[in-house]
Amino acid sequence: MANLKEIRSRINSVSSTMQITSAMKMVSAAKLKKAQDAITAMRPYADKLTELLQNLSATLEGDAGSVYAEKREVKNVLIVAVTSNRGLCGAFNSNVVKEAQRLAGDRFAGKSVSFVTIGKKANDLLKKKYEVHSNHNDIFDALTFENTAEIAEELMKLYAEGKVDKIVLLYNHFKNAGTQVVLTEDYLPIEPVASEKPAQMDYIFEPGKAEIVETLIPKSLKMQLFKAIRDSYAGEHGARMTAMHKATDNAADLKADLTLTYNKARQAAITNEILEIVGGAEALNG
Repeated sequence: MANLKEIRSRINSVSSTMQITSAMKMVSAAKLKKAQDAITAMRPYADKLTELLQNLSATLEGDAGSVYAEKREVKNVLIVAVTSNRGLCGAFNSNVVKEAQRLAGDRFAGKSVSFVTIGKKANDLLKKKYEVHSNHNDIFDALTFENTAEIAEELMKLYAEGKVDKIVLLYNHFKNAGTQVVLTEDYLPIEPVASEKPAQMDYIFEPGKAEIVETLIPKSLKMQLFKAIRDSYAGEHGARMTAMHKATDNAADLKADLTLTYNKARQAAITNEILEIVGGAEALNG
């Protein structure tokens, strides 16, 4: 009977876990819809703004442009790693951390690599081995353009002051609810588009190309970072929804197996009791 009690306790435990994972799946599904609509509506504007900036930068003559387009020897690299504050979302966070370590060890080997982390998971894992300039866990409490702009201004200041020579964004790109792709994007310096044939544009720029580029660069950099964080935020809920769906299915299968084992054990116990009663009755009759 002790065995039956243990199995019954496990069945209750699995049932409770299944209720939790099912509830988390529904919460993530509700949040995913809102996050997915936000990033889907934002991407065309952000991509077009970046394209416009790169095309204008490519047509500027000489060194005209911005301090953010200035190229220098890469000695100090800053990687902006975007993860989530919470777990239970499969390999969502570990994929970003692994890619960050690969970049530091391979692509930027021999250079001074430091991090700005957005999300608690990246900060907890990377600070053990690398220098972390700053961590922004609270951005997901109020994910707005204004709050993201403050982080972008911090990054631009580090580059403008010469403290870092290259800044790279590392985040999960939201493809669909079941797929997130780890992307690495060059953030600073601004890379102009290299076109084989110069575009023949008969445009009049007012006040001028250089002034427009100077105005667009800060806005474009803020928008690029905001898009990356939005992308990661949508991917987080997609990954968690998928992970909780699988966890719920696994819990249901485990509960079914335990129930079958319980029924078999219970039937065996009943059979043993019947045999004991029959044996006792025969002994009395004998």
